[in-house]
Amino acid sequence: MKKNRWLIALSAIAIHLSIGSVYAYSVLKYPIVENLGWSDKTVTVSFTIAIALLGTSAASFGRFVEKWGPRKSATIAAFFFAGGQVIAGFGMLSSSVTLFYLGYGVIGGIGLGLGYISPVSTLVKWFPDRRGLATGMAVMGFGAGSLIAAPVITQLIQGVGLHNMFFIMAVVYFILMISGASYIVKPEDGYMPSFTSNKEKKAIKITPSLQQLNAQEAIRTPRFWLLWMMMFINISTGIMLISAASPLAQTKAGMTATAAAAMVGIMGLFNGGGRLGWSAFSDRLGRSNVFLMFFAVEAIIMLLLPNVTNALLLQGLIFITVSMYGGGFALLPAFISDLFGTRQLGAIHGLLLTAWSAAGVFGPLLVAYINDATGSYNTAFYIFAGLVGIAFVISLVMKQNIRSFERQSINTAS
Repeated sequence: MKKNRWLIALSAIAIHLSIGSVYAYSVLKYPIVENLGWSDKTVTVSFTIAIALLGTSAASFGRFVEKWGPRKSATIAAFFFAGGQVIAGFGMLSSSVTLFYLGYGVIGGIGLGLGYISPVSTLVKWFPDRRGLATGMAVMGFGAGSLIAAPVITQLIQGVGLHNMFFIMAVVYFILMISGASYIVKPEDGYMPSFTSNKEKKAIKITPSLQQLNAQEAIRTPRFWLLWMMMFINISTGIMLISAASPLAQTKAGMTATAAAAMVGIMGLFNGGGRLGWSAFSDRLGRSNVFLMFFAVEAIIMLLLPNVTNALLLQGLIFITVSMYGGGFALLPAFISDLFGTRQLGAIHGLLLTAWSAAGVFGPLLVAYINDATGSYNTAFYIFAGLVGIAFVISLVMKQNIRSFERQSINTAS
């Protein structure tokens, strides 16, 4: 059966919408603390484990995803992610922090990693003419997951309780992920989209890759590690805000729990919209230029946040940061394709997602530690302002490295 590449994209979105519910985690914090008496730090650890396992499982299974294909990989991811939710539900039912960590953190985290990379490298191959847009569509669902999940989870907790909420959501996630997995496949080797007219064909620019490398070759280049550091700092900054968004809004701007939950949902809109918008924009402006813009704006926002108490302004700054956080994830696979080609894109993508694992530990735990120690998030913002400044310099080095390699290639060819 001939596949429609736009339906392939829709299948990828269905998978990522489900696993993207992890971004609604902050709405779970207060209910778990209030119902089970666990500390904020104890509850945060499960989120940290999930993000850490996301990156490490993506790196570990990246080459198997290339071997298995996206359908089998996404199906396995559905069983892990939904199964993790079920185990987390039993953790709530039995007040067992061990079961909660195992289910939501470990089992669910493996499902996150497999589910995240399974459709992305496939979509890049279906859209060689629009790499940024393709990856933006795939991970838009992940970023937008909290837009749907946050209010649904909040209502279910109030209506049926914590443990039943996990059981119900497990069924919903499983159905969505299996539905997406059943349609998604790789295109034939050398696939090129059919254009409706010669004018459309000429208007589309297919960016040549800098090199065609396998994963082992890629990690030996300076560009791999420069990109790893850029992603680590961008992710740390965004995930720090995401993990603390609801309590931050309530303590700093006096927002109610309901208003803060609504804000978390809207963050999903900016997270998802930023992935689609920034990635499509990068097809025109260039991936390295967009990253430079991200870090310049984020540095200013981090310096402003300690002095902001107005709810609307606070939300606006958070939404901008989250859009760029999401945009970085969408730019990553396209940037990998630009730098290293599509030969082993899934495997290289998985290795670079270890930056997410490291950031998932570093960002949330640092901000939680600083808040516990000082009673304020302000010091954390100043620390991240400095880190983002470093990332800006790294982005400049990356840009120069790419130009030098291009000049060297031209000289060698001539």
